[in-house]
Amino acid sequence: MLDINLVREKTDLVRDSIKKRFLDEKLPIVDEVLAMDKRFRELKSEADELKHERNDLSRKIADAKKGGKDATPLLKKASEIPKKVAAMDEELAKLETQIKERLMGLPNLTHESVPLSKDEAENAVIRTFGKPVIPKFELKSHGELAEALGCADFTRSTKLSGSGFYFLKGGVALLNLGLIRFAVDYLVKKGFTYVEPPLMIRRKPYEGVIDLKDFEDVMYKIEGEDAYLIATSEHPMVAQFMDEVILEKDLPIKFAGYSMCFRKEIGSHGVDTRGLFRTHQFNKVEQVVFCKPGESWKIFDEICANTEGMYQLLEIPYRIVNTVSGALSIVTAMRYDIEVWMPRQNAFKEAGSCSNCLDYQARRLNIRYFDSQGNRIFPHSLNNTAIATSRALVAILENYQNQDGSITVPKVLQPYVGKKIIK
Repeated sequence: MLDINLVREKTDLVRDSIKKRFLDEKLPIVDEVLAMDKRFRELKSEADELKHERNDLSRKIADAKKGGKDATPLLKKASEIPKKVAAMDEELAKLETQIKERLMGLPNLTHESVPLSKDEAENAVIRTFGKPVIPKFELKSHGELAEALGCADFTRSTKLSGSGFYFLKGGVALLNLGLIRFAVDYLVKKGFTYVEPPLMIRRKPYEGVIDLKDFEDVMYKIEGEDAYLIATSEHPMVAQFMDEVILEKDLPIKFAGYSMCFRKEIGSHGVDTRGLFRTHQFNKVEQVVFCKPGESWKIFDEICANTEGMYQLLEIPYRIVNTVSGALSIVTAMRYDIEVWMPRQNAFKEAGSCSNCLDYQARRLNIRYFDSQGNRIFPHSLNNTAIATSRALVAILENYQNQDGSITVPKVLQPYVGKKIIK
C-alpha cells in the first residue's frame, strides 16, 4: 500500500497515478484518506495533551499530599481523564484501521515509462529475440499433437476433474519436468535460493500480497477453512516475511520458487478444454526478490534478463513488452511481459511477466528492515515468471514440431528429457 505521508504530501501525484490506470472510481478514496488522516492527527494531538495533563496532575497530587494540602479537586479532575483518553484511543484505533483499509484500495504509483492505455494491443515492444518462422507444412494444435503422441489425455481428465485439467504422459511429461529442473538449475547458478512453498495460505497474508477483492474470483477457496490454493508461488514467498524485520545485510534476498498453481481463470479468456495454454492447474518456476529501494530497477532488469536467457537457450523467438497502465494490477508499478512466438497462431503470446512492486507489498505485510542509522525502511519486492511450463510446452510443441508428427527436444533440455526426439 502507499505511504500515508506520500498521500498527504504528494496528493496530486497519487491522483494522477490513479487516472493513468483509468481507475477514476478510486479517486474519492484519496479524499476519504486525507479527511480521516486529518482527524487522526488532530485527535492524536488532543489525546497526547490529555495524557500530559494526567501526568502533570499526578505530580501536583503527590506534591499536595506531601505538603498536607487538600488534593480532592485535583483527584476529581484526574479521575475524569482516563475515560476521555480511553474514548480517544478507541476512536484513534478505529481511524487507523479505516485509513489502512482505504490505503490498501489505492493502486501503486505508476512508473513514468508505462504506456497509457486500456488496450493491451498498445503494449510497447521493448526488444525482440530470434526470427519468427512459420513451417511450410500444416501444424497440428499442441493438444492434438500431444494426444496423437500418447503424451496427453484431455478426455479422461475432463471426466475426472472437468475442463481445464489434463494428464501428461511419457515424453511431454518428461519435457515438463525437464523445463522445471532447467529453470531451477539456471537460477540457482545465478545465486537464487530454491524454494518449494506451501500450496495453501490464509486470507490475511494473501491480502498483503494482492488486492484479494479483485483477485478472489479466480482463487480456489477451501470450503470451511481459512485457506486458499495459491495462484503462484510468488504469493507465499512474498508473504512469508509478514510482520518480520529483515536484516539489512541479507538484502537482496533472491528466491526461485517452484509450485503447482491453481486458478479458476474465469472471465473473457475462458479455458482451452483440450490444451495447455490456459488451465486451472499448472506448473511454474517463479523469481522473487526483496531488495533495498535504490536497487530495485537494476534488479528488475536482471530478473527479466534471466527469463530471456532461458528462452534464448530454448531457442524460441520472443519479445518483451511494457504493459499498458490499464492492465496493471494495483500492486505493480510497472510490468514487462515476455511473449513467445506461437507459429500455429502466427502471433506472440504471453508466457510470463516481470513486475516491480516497489515497497507496496512490504507496507501491506509490515515487512521492514533498519539501516545503519536505525531508520525503518520497507524493502522493495519484485517477481518474475522464470518458466510457466504449460506456456513453454505449447511454444515447444509448435516451434519444434516436425512434419512426421514428432517433436524435436530443444538441445538444452535433452540431458533432462533423455532423448532428442519425442515420437
